[in-house]
Amino acid sequence: MSTPAGPEVAWFGSLCDDDYEFLGVANPALRSSWEHCRDITLAAQRGGFDNILLPSGYTLGIDATVFAAAIAPLVDRMKLLLALRMGELWLPQLARQIATLDRVLEGRLTINIISSDMPGETMASEDRYRRTLEHMQALRALLSGTHLELHGEFLDFDIDPPSVSTVSGDCPPFYFGGLSDAAREVAAAEADVYLLWPDTFAGIGEAVNDVTTRAARHGRTLRHGLRTHVIVRETENEARAAADRLVSNLDPVVGDEIRKRSLDSGSVGVGRQTELRDLADADGYIDRHLWTGVGRGRSGCGIAVVGDPDQVVETLRQYQQRGIDTFILSGYPHLTECELVSRYVLPALRS
Repeated sequence: MSTPAGPEVAWFGSLCDDDYEFLGVANPALRSSWEHCRDITLAAQRGGFDNILLPSGYTLGIDATVFAAAIAPLVDRMKLLLALRMGELWLPQLARQIATLDRVLEGRLTINIISSDMPGETMASEDRYRRTLEHMQALRALLSGTHLELHGEFLDFDIDPPSVSTVSGDCPPFYFGGLSDAAREVAAAEADVYLLWPDTFAGIGEAVNDVTTRAARHGRTLRHGLRTHVIVRETENEARAAADRLVSNLDPVVGDEIRKRSLDSGSVGVGRQTELRDLADADGYIDRHLWTGVGRGRSGCGIAVVGDPDQVVETLRQYQQRGIDTFILSGYPHLTECELVSRYVLPALRS
């Protein structure tokens, strides 16, 4: 897979009821709906983003695959990064859906592989990642036009690929994240882009180097991405004030409930985000421009890059120096912050 000339920069499509003016305070106007998520997606395309993540929350928001199919004819340049939970759909049908969507998008589909428990299911982490690896291997074969014969622990198939193929004839790139040892092994073996949540610069560098080394043992190379929130304003003081305002109405009990609703709430990655919050200063910062306050009201990615345009770009470039070449950004409210990042961050980050 070719590497883009500059960093790939994606936005976050809030399909899983994760959009707020005040974190933890529900706002009916910001609930996930076709209209609201459509507007975010089209704003990201107008703003110059390369891609947009369409997350899958199952019990929250709206369905990512249906949304991708609906928005695809309205997107003429930007890619879609569709989140798919491995094991949720019968694999041959999933391969046919992916190939069809890629055709509608004229080859601009990318896949975010999710390895969380199914709703109502509790599976040991190592088992889940073995299931995920089998699904990734099987999907890659079918979407590359290859006959699949796999008699594994979770899948048992002897089947030809679907009659519909992707535009390229190859499998769309797999974006995959996870901090545990088992997750890193899956990334090394099958991912095209290994995704991380924010950490100290040293922590990101360690993870990138480790997965790069693991991938080399499989005879592979891969790219590395960072999924982070951003709060950018014309001045640093304004950005910090916006961060404080975001959590100004957050009830700690509500924040705990929001975090526990996530299917990945017990993962190693979520645990690391909690650890970083505990290490932060009194204002929630682990670095001058890395603020952990977002994690008080959501699971998963819990850190935001906060500052003026130059400071935000410089912080992202420090992550680039540790091997990151893909960014998936978000901010609150998603539509407002998308426009600010488009104006203040994208041109400088690509210059």
